Amino acid sequence: MISTSQNRKALSVFFFLTGFCFSSWASRIPSIKSAYNMNEAELGSFLFILPICSLIGLPISGWLVSKYDSRYLLISGFLIFILSLFGIGYAPSFQFLTVAVCFFAFGLRAINISMNTQAIQLQKQYTKTINGSFHGIWSLGGLFGILFATLMISINISMKVHLIGVVLFALCISLFFASYLLKNDRETGGKKLRFGKPDNFILYTGLVVFCAAVCEGGIYDWSSVYFKEVVQAELFTLSYLVFMVSMTLSRFFTDRLVDHFGMKKMFLISASLVIFGVSILIVFPFFYPALIGFFITGLGVASIFPMSFLLAGKSKKYVPGMAISIVGTYATVGVLLAPPFVGYIAHLFNLNLAFLIFVAAALLLIFFSRKAYQAMII
Repeated sequence: MISTSQNRKALSVFFFLTGFCFSSWASRIPSIKSAYNMNEAELGSFLFILPICSLIGLPISGWLVSKYDSRYLLISGFLIFILSLFGIGYAPSFQFLTVAVCFFAFGLRAINISMNTQAIQLQKQYTKTINGSFHGIWSLGGLFGILFATLMISINISMKVHLIGVVLFALCISLFFASYLLKNDRETGGKKLRFGKPDNFILYTGLVVFCAAVCEGGIYDWSSVYFKEVVQAELFTLSYLVFMVSMTLSRFFTDRLVDHFGMKKMFLISASLVIFGVSILIVFPFFYPALIGFFITGLGVASIFPMSFLLAGKSKKYVPGMAISIVGTYATVGVLLAPPFVGYIAHLFNLNLAFLIFVAAALLLIFFSRKAYQAMII
């Protein structure tokens, strides 16, 4: 019989591998931009592919996770995810690349919903908060992914060889741990997914996730571009690396901080750190201040997603998997709007000015988190 400890370790492995693979993709966005001679606006339009295909995957994933055990969606979604990453590395043309990115986004959406559903269900078997540790492990995977990408770039290894190596590694590890994932976690109670306005609690929680997605997703996609074109650093992955180090360190302390301060106060602290960090990037676009800015921003962004999904799991109207699926829609819209919008503003003005979007999102996050708590009490 598989123990709860083994379930937790297996799920941790999938969080790690997803972060590792995603950062491998994100680290190569400047390479793709250069390979296809895209300007900022064109890159912004190209990045639309991910959230659009992720939105397409939301109703499908939400239905599957409510009908079957979440591990089935996690395993199948992960296979689509890593095979499409292989396609991104192999892509012989822009059309092929576009198709591969579509499947990459679809697989990632299925993984996010199923992994967080498993995390919420495992949380119920523990008295202490453990949800933040899973997201910390995701960030740790992202950190190792960007370290590996930095090594590959520094020794002039092509994107094709780099991503194929990542895929083979992820495939071997995931196949070994797949059988240890949590089983029989489908809940039959709760409401099914319906289009339209959800209750106020889920609405405001979703808007919190939207603001978090604007900040985190935008930094993921534009940090390396910022460091390459604004700071003009040759090793452009360094900004992403510092951001991931900061997020990783912070997420491993998220559970303790939430237990100590409470989620309501932690939302305020996190948003304030994002505002401070991004302000440094805007005002001081130089090598060392920029690294400090990315580090502080990472500290702020780190805890928002784990707290938001944990908050969504407290919904009285929806089962956890469905609540996460609904809230995930807002995250996808945030990711949909932020990276391209940053690209358009950067093209019209400059990338520094475009980063004001993240400041605005952090300010709104404070407001919506308070509204979510008010709705939960009511």
